[in-house]
Amino acid sequence: MTRHLAPLFAASLAFVSPAFGQDYTVEVLQDNLDRPWALAFLPGTNRIALTQRGGDVLLWHPDGLVALSGGPDVVFGGQGGLLDIAPAPDFAESGWLYMTWTGAAEDGTTTHLGRARLDGMALRDLEVLHAVHPGIDSGAHFGSRIAFADDHVFAGFGDRGFKNFGPDHIAQDLSSENGSVIRLTLDGDIPADNPFVGQAGAAGAIWSYGHRNIQGMTVHPGTGALWLAEHGEAGGDEVNIIERGGNYGWPLVSHGVTYRGGDEFAPPHSPGDGFVAPVFHWPAGRSDHNPPSGMAFYDGAAFPDWDGHLLIGNLLHRYLGLYSEENGQITPVARLLEGEGWRIRDVVVGPDDGFIYVLTDGEDGKLIRLRPAS
Repeated sequence: MTRHLAPLFAASLAFVSPAFGQDYTVEVLQDNLDRPWALAFLPGTNRIALTQRGGDVLLWHPDGLVALSGGPDVVFGGQGGLLDIAPAPDFAESGWLYMTWTGAAEDGTTTHLGRARLDGMALRDLEVLHAVHPGIDSGAHFGSRIAFADDHVFAGFGDRGFKNFGPDHIAQDLSSENGSVIRLTLDGDIPADNPFVGQAGAAGAIWSYGHRNIQGMTVHPGTGALWLAEHGEAGGDEVNIIERGGNYGWPLVSHGVTYRGGDEFAPPHSPGDGFVAPVFHWPAGRSDHNPPSGMAFYDGAAFPDWDGHLLIGNLLHRYLGLYSEENGQITPVARLLEGEGWRIRDVVVGPDDGFIYVLTDGEDGKLIRLRPAS
């Protein structure tokens, strides 16, 4: 199925980032996307893979938009559906596309990690590599994002919206991958050197735990470290650098407050509390927080002032955050696209042109591109 492609420069707007005087133009490459969730460039091509939460896997290229057959069966509802997509490190040879999605489970729904081969305009050989255990009757906090590092695939999941803020919370339960980052071989096996392999009652796939709802994940281009962004309760959203076996504390420590009463329910992170503290967190409350979605380090040549900076989408306050990074610490620099009213769902850096590609959320989602105004 081929869908209408908006003219490449149908909407071009000039912006200036006062932080560095780095001006940019916004181009709408595609509109009329229905609740898009993720985008990824296919290596060696000018095509971009897109997901829509309702279950469509799309391929965008300068001449059109095509829906692929053979995608997974998703349960669409609440925050669930078809979520992230990422080409395998050896995509040029294997054709594997990795995906996460909400699927049926014995006790409700759960997040699945799987892959399928791209063959022309179809996905073939679809296989589930991992289904988060246990399934839960909830429509919230599925996560999830995918990243590759050290010849392994990582996926980050949410806590399914559990509100029992104490030691029995599911994100603190090592028998469950809800609220965790998992690490698998590219074929879906559990590596023998995962931190909890052989521990009685623990899920061997877990790499780190104590997370609330992971919706941003990327690999630092210089250090190779895995970074993620996750939602707080009401404020307290976090950026974390992932450590093997680390407990990130949710919900026993938090910089957020309750949604309804604005009450503290846990102490903030502090030295010696036994948890891995975030490298950055947003304040409590909803006036200036950052429910994140999408995350990428800028490593292109088009915006030299932003080299090495971190980009993180903001869903509620509707901007693309730009942050400087030095020695694992980040500092806010600018709010790109602020004032456009776009919930930012995902962001990637073009591998060839160094432009910034952004996916906006909603029933009329857009694929947009930021390029230097000159």
